[in-house]
Amino acid sequence: MQGGGEEQLALVRAQVRRARPRPPEPAAATDPVARVAVDVSLAHLDRLFDYEVPAGADEQAVPGVRVRVRFAGQLVSGYLIERAATSEHPGRLARLKVVSAEPVLSPQAARLAREVADHYAGALADVLRLAVPPRHAAAEAGRPAEPALPPSAPDDPGPWRAYPAGPAFLRALAAGRSPRAAWTATADWPAEVAHAVRTALAADRGALVVVPDHRDADRVAAAVEAECGPGQHVLLSAEVGPKERYRRWLAVRRGAVRAVVGTRAAMFAPVERLGLAVVWDDGDDLHAEPHAPYPHVREVLVARSRLEGAALLLGGHARTAEAQLLVETGWAHPVERSRADARAAAPLLRTTGDDAELARDPAARAARLPSLAWETLRTALRSGPALVQVPRRGYLPTLACTQCRSPARCPACAGPLALSSGHAVPRCRWCGKPAGAWRCPECDGVRLRAVTVGASRTAEELGRSFPGVRVRTSGGDGVLATVDAEPALVVATPGAEPVADGGYAAALLLDTWALLARPDLRAGEEALRRWLAAVALVRPAAQGGRVVVLGDPSAAPVQALLRIDPAGAAAHELEQRRWLDFPPAVRLAVVSGPADAVEEFLVAARLPSSAAVLGPLPLEQGPPGQARALLRAPLVDGAALSAALRATQAGRSARKAAEFVTVRVDPVALG
Repeated sequence: MQGGGEEQLALVRAQVRRARPRPPEPAAATDPVARVAVDVSLAHLDRLFDYEVPAGADEQAVPGVRVRVRFAGQLVSGYLIERAATSEHPGRLARLKVVSAEPVLSPQAARLAREVADHYAGALADVLRLAVPPRHAAAEAGRPAEPALPPSAPDDPGPWRAYPAGPAFLRALAAGRSPRAAWTATADWPAEVAHAVRTALAADRGALVVVPDHRDADRVAAAVEAECGPGQHVLLSAEVGPKERYRRWLAVRRGAVRAVVGTRAAMFAPVERLGLAVVWDDGDDLHAEPHAPYPHVREVLVARSRLEGAALLLGGHARTAEAQLLVETGWAHPVERSRADARAAAPLLRTTGDDAELARDPAARAARLPSLAWETLRTALRSGPALVQVPRRGYLPTLACTQCRSPARCPACAGPLALSSGHAVPRCRWCGKPAGAWRCPECDGVRLRAVTVGASRTAEELGRSFPGVRVRTSGGDGVLATVDAEPALVVATPGAEPVADGGYAAALLLDTWALLARPDLRAGEEALRRWLAAVALVRPAAQGGRVVVLGDPSAAPVQALLRIDPAGAAAHELEQRRWLDFPPAVRLAVVSGPADAVEEFLVAARLPSSAAVLGPLPLEQGPPGQARALLRAPLVDGAALSAALRATQAGRSARKAAEFVTVRVDPVALG
């Protein structure tokens, strides 16, 4: 009993000591005020807040570290942006706690994040979530690696000799200048990127390459390692996992690695002394961030190039209207092959109609191919693989009534019906419900016909038409990276075409109307980009390469494809956008949400006098009662438009508006 009483008395004394007030820890002697960007996305709180730095955290509280602070009665995370001697806040400042002594946010990254947030009328906290990955303490505890010695400078321009302006670009890069180029690349573009990266590293500068997907990232990473040697770069993509990605990201932040290859999230990678930024295929919609404030890789790296004095390469087989605008304003210069060289490296391209020719060609009807296309495949399969690009995945993704041709819709939600195989029951693509007892509401018909044919059905038809030939598919969840040089039919959706060893002997571009008929402002530009990417995978005409385009030969994108003229197509597209007052000729924003909230937003917004408002109009898809409006302003007033939208969102946030309104500046898709 006595021993138990002593233990109880000791506990009481410990509680008394803990309850006894401790003398307050003094503030840091020098610059005791920390300005913190708190991790709060409310628009009216999008600014820095002052906190006191305790003396015990003085050495750790450096700009860029993660901190925890008391904000609105809760503990929230944030980043210490800067230290100051005094604060304008009249009262007593709350104290911060340093989470980690690792400075993860550089001043350059903080400045870039602020500019990106302002451009897209968003909050700094949202951009910082994209810029800095979540912390893993074990990765931070690891010993920093020693930086690798930079590779030697290339002896000659290498593959850049194919471009008249290529050697000059490399010379400027090697001299520490900041050339900017819209680059129309050859089929061996990963090797060309690697050569430019080596040039930047040899000049004691960093390099950043951002590509649309992990397949491209793997190709570029392999080329960089072959060109520059091991240990010169890291690969940043979602496939490596959060912990390993953070470890690699830290190696870049600490300066142990000076080159980064990655997908969209790598656009904010903290490369030390950035000398070269590369965006491959900037027209790919994977470069558009799906989270607020929805920044685009191209725009972020254009801003980063300007802020950090880095060279910029906007590369692709096609050229976007945005890249063309940079060329026409003189901000960037074209780097491309001569027209003669481009044609010599291309396969032989021919066009053929589809429905009319099929009607006259019963022998080819089973394969859904005109005789020219069928014969091209048959000849190509003697010497290697052949690519068949199909614009839609699935089996029969769109159905209609056989009798009256009305689109087949789901009785439950009015979504489009589709078939997943030749023996499947029609099923809704929206809600997934089967529609085995479907009847046409227009004519009471019960039979369905295919409106569009997907990759799976095309592969099935080709397998019957070419017995004994291996048929492989790439798209959806099963994307192939490469195929060997053995004869095979490769059926792929746009963007999922595997690279063939030695190039494809031939390619068919099926149903070109499906890409051109998309109800989107960028339909023609996107179609040409997809086709040129497929054509680049085919052998040159001198080696027997052939491409057959099934579609209307009079369509402007098809004509640009036949001429291999991406620059001319981009100039024409930009001129059309100017005439229509659409991006990139203007700054455009889409405001969407409940109809009454959108109306209220437009009334409250103090837009520049040059801004025009289109709408609001009800949304055709989505929940009822939703609407959207388009707001556009000349480029010179673009910053003012973004600022007005941001201020309006801040006002709604401050008064706690019940309905949420989304603002997207220069969205990729307008519908």
